[in-house]
Amino acid sequence: MIDSTVLLPLAALGLCSGFLAGLLGIGGGMMLVPFLTYFLTAQSVSPDLAVKMAIATSMATILFTSISSVRAHHKRGGVRWDLVWRLAPGIALGGLLASLGVFSLLKGSYLAIFFGLFVGFSAIQMFKNSKPAPSRQLPGTGGLLAAGGSIGFISGLVGAGGGFISVPFMVWCNVPIHNAVATSAALGFPIAVANVAGFMLGGLSVPGLPPASVGYVWLPGLAALACCSVLTAPLGARAAHALPVALLKRIFAAMLLLLAGYMLWKGITS
Repeated sequence: MIDSTVLLPLAALGLCSGFLAGLLGIGGGMMLVPFLTYFLTAQSVSPDLAVKMAIATSMATILFTSISSVRAHHKRGGVRWDLVWRLAPGIALGGLLASLGVFSLLKGSYLAIFFGLFVGFSAIQMFKNSKPAPSRQLPGTGGLLAAGGSIGFISGLVGAGGGFISVPFMVWCNVPIHNAVATSAALGFPIAVANVAGFMLGGLSVPGLPPASVGYVWLPGLAALACCSVLTAPLGARAAHALPVALLKRIFAAMLLLLAGYMLWKGITS
């Protein structure tokens, strides 16, 4: 069972990640992975395995936060369902390739370094306010299939919902920011389904897993995070339509830089 001293911090983390999932359409995974790595290490899980389980468990929480946040976005007419259906096949293929193949082959330290570098890059991009060319439009079916594959694959390696790729991609193609955030929240579910299936199957025979784990997914941590995150995801979705999201993204980006630094340190020293 989960240590009682870890339960309360996990619950607080779930509340924060759920709000961010609804507000920014990012699934909260960027914030969850570093903290989960720390908590799993405190549960006597080896550092290498802790990173992998943190990524998998973070992804599993998106199954719950995406449903909760997308309902709130859908009520406001923000979700571009036509884009969801066209991106989802590529997302499923990319996610399975990452979670069933590449993820199991890579060491946890390499994944931690990749996470730190990618999240650091994403945080820097959040600080920018570049404007897309007015004439740029979404690509055709082939282009969206490739884009979905990239989103699903990278999401599977870092344990995030894909919003850090899909939102900038859609905005770059002149999809309004609120539609991009809402659509990204909806895309979180197929991303999570494909990757979590791979994480569970790919980790079934891994030695050293803590009790109550299915593959790489840590069920006690998932339960604590999911129960709390679904409470705040709708609040974040409502706030996305009322708060200055650009300013909030910059604040969040500053926090991400600190977390990216922690994961880089974890990967280099483990």
